[in-house]
Amino acid sequence: MGLGLYIIGDEILSGKRQDKHFPHLLGMLRARQMRLDWVQYLGDDPTLLTAAFAASFQRGDVALSCGGIGATPDDHTRQSAAAALGVPLKLHPEAKALIQQRVIEAGLGELDSAANQQRLQMGYFPQGSAIIPNPYNKIPGFSIRQHYFVPGFPVMAWPMLEWALDGPLAGLHGQGHQVEKAVIVRKAMESDLTPLMEDIEQRFPGVKVFSLPSVDHPVWGRHIELGVKGAEVGAAFDYLCTHLPPGSWENAPK
Repeated sequence: MGLGLYIIGDEILSGKRQDKHFPHLLGMLRARQMRLDWVQYLGDDPTLLTAAFAASFQRGDVALSCGGIGATPDDHTRQSAAAALGVPLKLHPEAKALIQQRVIEAGLGELDSAANQQRLQMGYFPQGSAIIPNPYNKIPGFSIRQHYFVPGFPVMAWPMLEWALDGPLAGLHGQGHQVEKAVIVRKAMESDLTPLMEDIEQRFPGVKVFSLPSVDHPVWGRHIELGVKGAEVGAAFDYLCTHLPPGSWENAPK
């Protein structure tokens, strides 16, 4: 099981809007010692959305999805999630009540007006869904099969994601905890370090080795940040340091 993020909307892919969800969610996950395994940007394309959702449902992933759950013709997330699961869209009774409550409180006219009937479309979710409360304007998101769908507006999406992370997903807190240690290897070439990296991953199961090369750093010049990460990396890091040429490296800043 992985934890993933969908960011949906033609406006993101065209550059009309800049994505803010990815960096913000990383902060939320770090605070809970959770790790993001993948992120996918998708336009408002029903075929691509359906295929993507079907794949993550099939894998059994936990997925957070931002965008495309409105009721205008360019919103396809709700319909695509239903298609991926092979279930119909149904008007969720609690969503209906919340939308109507919003209509009344905002003074948006009679409940049976054409505009307010159209607003009810935002409460049609894949059959079997649960709602995600929206503290901003009461228009809910929905969840099904460990997929959590919220609007694209950060002012709505972020508290709704917080609710999901601290409610139904609270059991995942701490499961992505990782320790990371690294060194700066000056004037190094990745090809020279690859055998050591492969050796470490073979000797220390559960530890991942990473290398981040740079050619023009203002302090270190050409160098590689070489490190290890995992739940426990002490022995692997010691092994890394003792197998580098003396004087060729220094501890990377935290």
